[in-house]
Amino acid sequence: MTRSARPAAEDRKLSNFLCFAVYSANLAFGRAYKPILDAVGLTYTQYIALVALSEEDDQTVSALGEKLFLESNTLTPILKKLEQRATSCASAIPRTSGRCGQPDRRGAKAARQEYRRIGG
Repeated sequence: MTRSARPAAEDRKLSNFLCFAVYSANLAFGRAYKPILDAVGLTYTQYIALVALSEEDDQTVSALGEKLFLESNTLTPILKKLEQRATSCASAIPRTSGRCGQPDRRGAKAARQEYRRIGG
């Protein structure tokens, strides 16, 4: 059995790695969103949480975390910061346990209004 030849130096260039292209695109999106989100006082993660909250009522923290690919221990502080903003979306923020919103199901509606307010 023979060993395969090492990739040529050209093949090992960083610009040839798909993972680097994805990483670079992520950074570019972050730079594009930053001035817009800074103007409304949100981080990108807070923004996508707000967008996800606006989709439906009665979301659990764990379900929201699955949607956003975040663990509950990462998501909970983000949700608490959103709640502390004292904006109209505060009632849409899920509690650390249980479901989002009250039985009147205004949570997603409030999040949608906040999302539209900031230009979504």
